[in-house]
Amino acid sequence: MLNKKFYKNELETQEQLAAYSQAAEWCNANHARIDDKGDYYEVVAIPAPSLDEVKAAKTAELKSVRDKKELEPVEFDGSSFDFDSKSYERITAAIYALDMQGTDATIAWTLADNGSTLVTAANLRGVIAAAAVRSNMLHTKYRELKAAVLAAKTAEEVEKITWAED
Repeated sequence: MLNKKFYKNELETQEQLAAYSQAAEWCNANHARIDDKGDYYEVVAIPAPSLDEVKAAKTAELKSVRDKKELEPVEFDGSSFDFDSKSYERITAAIYALDMQGTDATIAWTLADNGSTLVTAANLRGVIAAAAVRSNMLHTKYRELKAAVLAAKTAEEVEKITWAED
């Protein structure tokens, strides 16, 4: 099917249109496409990405995994706390408010599972510290995986690199 040409001025009958449609389906299943060559369309192979392109895509994939994991709830003192950017703003604001009330001040905090617990400013600082430790581990793992991607010699080696859970 590769290099098959469909001349535009001949794509008028149901039979010709059906052949073009069949070629399009074949392309979808065989890593090919139909290119417009002016007076005609031609079935051509989609070139395989270069090793540098494969590495760039894998690096972006790994970075995306790391970034998503940084937004997962943080476990601290037996509770799970939301930790996206909005939650971080709320935690920070609560720390300031609790500090103004004294070291023993508490507020009820809604947890990631929608339960609640009483927290102090020190508890919320602990949540931020736990998130920082997790973030450091995630970034360390990302740097290690990225180094492995950059050291890979083939696309197959790159594709074998995944963010496996420890």
